[in-house]
Amino acid sequence: MSRQRSLRRSKTPYGWIYLFLAPTLILFTMYTLYPIGATVWYSLTNMRSFTSKNVRFVGLANYLLLFQDKQFLNSLRVTGLFMLIVVPARFLLSLALALLLNWKRCKWKTFFRTIFFLPVLTTSAIIGVVFIMLLDPTMGPVNVILEQLGLTEWASLSLLGTASTALGTAGVIWVWKWLGNSLIYWIASLQSIPEELYEAAKIDGANSWQTFKSIVTPLLLPFAAIILVLTVSDAIRVFNLMLTLTNGGPFYATETVEVFIYRHAFQSTSPRMAYASAAATIFGLFFMVIVIAQRAVTSIFQKAGK
Repeated sequence: MSRQRSLRRSKTPYGWIYLFLAPTLILFTMYTLYPIGATVWYSLTNMRSFTSKNVRFVGLANYLLLFQDKQFLNSLRVTGLFMLIVVPARFLLSLALALLLNWKRCKWKTFFRTIFFLPVLTTSAIIGVVFIMLLDPTMGPVNVILEQLGLTEWASLSLLGTASTALGTAGVIWVWKWLGNSLIYWIASLQSIPEELYEAAKIDGANSWQTFKSIVTPLLLPFAAIILVLTVSDAIRVFNLMLTLTNGGPFYATETVEVFIYRHAFQSTSPRMAYASAAATIFGLFFMVIVIAQRAVTSIFQKAGK
């Protein structure tokens, strides 16, 4: 009898745990699970707006239309091309800067780290508005300076208003904004390497390149996998900056999937909520593939680092 009482007393009060978890579970259900489920459901109907009546189930009709839509296929191409531009640039440039700022002889380290990280703290909408003014083809400071330098052809060029240069210009701005994020990750990774390994390599007569190749690179591989996946994840979610800079133009040259979804759901005079929901569902599935790839790439890099 006494043993049963002691067992009852030793049991964890699960009721209190559920009570403390309840606010998180309720908010997660309301603002994450429900929107996901609603989006998938909307994508299977003919719903045009939230006030639509006589909404009926149409199955996969919206998905079939999407893959016949040249504008949606173009948004997929633009998203992929944008990732190809910005991911290697941010990944490699932040690594090079981290190696420089982690160098013992480098002065003003704290100052430069702060300068590179400041754009991360600034919202994408503000950065977009600022760069629109800076790159204005008539009165923008950049074009005025180019004209004074005698580069008249470049001065008259609208970098954000020309289809051939808009995506690349937006990519440069995006890399500048988020460079500090990857820079901090790289610096933290480099500082996790024991100092004794550098000293041992120096005693063995290894130069800087040999030390980087034989010691730094293997130890950085697991971190590199995580930083790469985070960079890809950030490059997919570029809605705020792209909407502010170009609104998907000119001639849909910078319309990513996110901007395509927004245009059909909210910006159009004749909204197509179900159609936009189908595009959002495909976009979400693509994001899930990135997450699964993260696990695979991380495990491969971790094995390579051992």
